[in-house]
Amino acid sequence: MANRAVFIDRDGTMARDVHYCSHPGDFELFPDTAKAIKLLNEHGFKVIVITNQSGIARGYFTEETLAEIHEKMKKELGKEGAWVDAIYYCPHHPDDGCDCRKPKPKLALQAANDHHIDLKRSFVVGDLQMDLDLGKAVGCKTILVGDSPPGTDNQGANPDRIASDLLQAAQIILRWRG
Repeated sequence: MANRAVFIDRDGTMARDVHYCSHPGDFELFPDTAKAIKLLNEHGFKVIVITNQSGIARGYFTEETLAEIHEKMKKELGKEGAWVDAIYYCPHHPDDGCDCRKPKPKLALQAANDHHIDLKRSFVVGDLQMDLDLGKAVGCKTILVGDSPPGTDNQGANPDRIASDLLQAAQIILRWRG
């Protein structure tokens, strides 16, 4: 049987959005992120982080530094018994025309293949229009977190639900009957 997953954006959804977070010391999870992810873990969802990290292409930090930031993230989550099953990132500049930068579906499709995920039974949670567009592109349900109005930065795909933060999004997912 295929797995259900929640694809989560990193910056602005799981953690404070630091402009080109280039040092592990600058990375800070939101207060209820671990609680939200643990809830999803306990209910059998794969938790996959999908993040654009153009700071690598811009020369602000290296892939090694990004790995250190992600290790810090995993360690912080682990302190509360939460974990992510995988992290996929696009290191390219927005002008590179790559096929892995959100909202393009390559990373979500790769994750679905790698983790045997049923996309129709899965969710994308993020704070930006590109996250919603990714979810729509791969057939997932979408949840917008935070106070960013949908449709402000491109095509205007509407989220299936809106949540104040990742914990509320996780609670919505667990109650989903749509």
